[in-house]
Amino acid sequence: MTNAIIFTYLFAVLLIGILAGRGISNLSQYAVAGKSFGSMVIFATLSASFIGGGFSMGNAEKVFLFGVVNIVALWGFSLKEILVAAFIAPRMGRYPDAISVGDIMEVHYGKAAKVFSGLFGFILCAGILGAQIGAIGYVTNLFLGIERIWGILLGCGIVITYATVGGMRAVVWTDIVQFVILAVGLPLTLYFGVQYAGGWGHVLNTVPANHLTLPTEPLALVALASLFLTFVFGETLVPPYLQRLLIGRSTRDVARGTLYSGLFSIPFFAVTGLIGLVALVLDPTINPNLALPFVIQQALSPLLQGIVIAAVIAIIMSSADSFLNAAAICCINDVIKPLRKIPIPENREVALARALTLIVGILAVIFAVSIESVLDILIYSYNFWAPIILVPLVMAVTGRKVSQTRFLSGAAAGILALLIWNYVLGAPWGIHGLVVGVLANLTVFVLVDWNGREGV
Repeated sequence: MTNAIIFTYLFAVLLIGILAGRGISNLSQYAVAGKSFGSMVIFATLSASFIGGGFSMGNAEKVFLFGVVNIVALWGFSLKEILVAAFIAPRMGRYPDAISVGDIMEVHYGKAAKVFSGLFGFILCAGILGAQIGAIGYVTNLFLGIERIWGILLGCGIVITYATVGGMRAVVWTDIVQFVILAVGLPLTLYFGVQYAGGWGHVLNTVPANHLTLPTEPLALVALASLFLTFVFGETLVPPYLQRLLIGRSTRDVARGTLYSGLFSIPFFAVTGLIGLVALVLDPTINPNLALPFVIQQALSPLLQGIVIAAVIAIIMSSADSFLNAAAICCINDVIKPLRKIPIPENREVALARALTLIVGILAVIFAVSIESVLDILIYSYNFWAPIILVPLVMAVTGRKVSQTRFLSGAAAGILALLIWNYVLGAPWGIHGLVVGVLANLTVFVLVDWNGREGV
């Protein structure tokens, strides 16, 4: 029964994605689906996009190992979404024709910045996509008994197919289905897992005491603050999330949908993390990467297992399809088109975008085979975005004084600070180089005031 439910779900998602993607005739429709969605759709697709393998299985893994401190760290992402809803989303109406990060960067910093942001956006999206596909391999191996490589090929094959055919429109409509399933399935897992483990009292009395408390030592608090800021900065305005800010009917819809998503993530991160504590109580010897699937397998009936396993797969697929689509758009719109001397004919842009989606998906499969910890690879991927692109992008969108010189100087400072802090100094005091890179970029961006070309 369990396998029948899972395969039925996978077929349904594939069918919905293919049907939703019919009639796409230009790159704008492929990238932002005609900018036609309301706040609840934006809420659902944005939530489904960021709650991938890292924020579900990865969160359960880290709480299994280190305790609820990881939940607190992830709330940095929640704060980021709320801040974006308040200060960034209402300003996206300034870019009515934009379909990517590069389009916005070009307005303020020129073509070179568009290519630069497109390149690093592509690397970021490809890395995170690989992490999600790797997580699909873990889940299918545990529940379906499929070798990890074949599970990766199965899950990725479905995602690649509908994302390639339908672009953003297919991604949004499959995200809605996946969001509904995950919003029900994961809380059910926590509830039945706690009951199976003997109730909350038994769980709280059994886990190590330090798993339930926050650190008090100064250096440990600094490390926690650093990890919190890593999640504040790491995925802020990354290509797939920024695309969600461009698909709304109005800036009001975009701001509301983003706010709802940020608020939703607060209890959701707590749910997925606490499942890690339940797994620790049930069997402290299991592979921490499989903490969440293990609780599903142990605590749920075959019928509920099928539904919740579908939810776990939905979580991962909904993030994978978003980063796959965004990687392809970064490549074609922000790198290939600006560098070509002869413009790509409009009737060939969609075909090229589909070809790139397919290629990126295949490369991500190769990358995913070597992944161990899903959450760790997410943090590593953030290094290609926040210290380089985040500061000039936020400064431009919020109307601050910008110039090409400030962009280049800040980006160079961010890269150098990250590399020196992480790889020369060895990340002292547990502070992530990403945080140091962002602060270095911000400092240089603000202080440099040469006579560069001013942005809009």
